[in-house]
Order: sequence, then structure tokens, then C-alpha cells
Amino acid sequence: MLLFFTFFNIFVSTMFNWLSLLAGLLYIVLGIFVMVRSWFFGQLEVPIAYALGGLMVLYGCFRIIRAVYRIKNNGDER
Repeated sequence: MLLFFTFFNIFVSTMFNWLSLLAGLLYIVLGIFVMVRSWFFGQLEVPIAYALGGLMVLYGCFRIIRAVYRIKNNGDER
């Protein structure tokens, strides 16, 4: 039973890291969409669209960097 919980814990942490990587990519795509279309649940003014889109792109990059760092370090612990 302990082996099952150990495997489950490793599986969940690995899946969380990969989903974090995917979420980062989606934030980048959404940020570019907001900057190009100036739309996010309603029409935005251009400066606000660029600020919000840029913030989303930066947050997406942060999530990707953090996910890659966790994936690399997760392999070192095993």
C-alpha cells in the first residue's frame, strides 16, 4: 500500500509540473491575443490591452520557467 501512495505522489507532482508548463503556454497565447485584438471580456483601450497582454505574457514566462526548474530538480531528488 505504501508503494501505491509513493507512486501516486510522484505521478501527481509530475502531472502538476507538466500542467503548469501548459498553463504558461496558454497565458502567453492569451496575452498575445489580448494585445492583438484589444479584447478581454469586452473591448479594451489600446494601452490597457498592451499592459494586460504584456502582464499575461510575463506571467506565462514565469510559470514556464518555474515548471522547467521543478521538472529538472524533481529528477535529481529521485
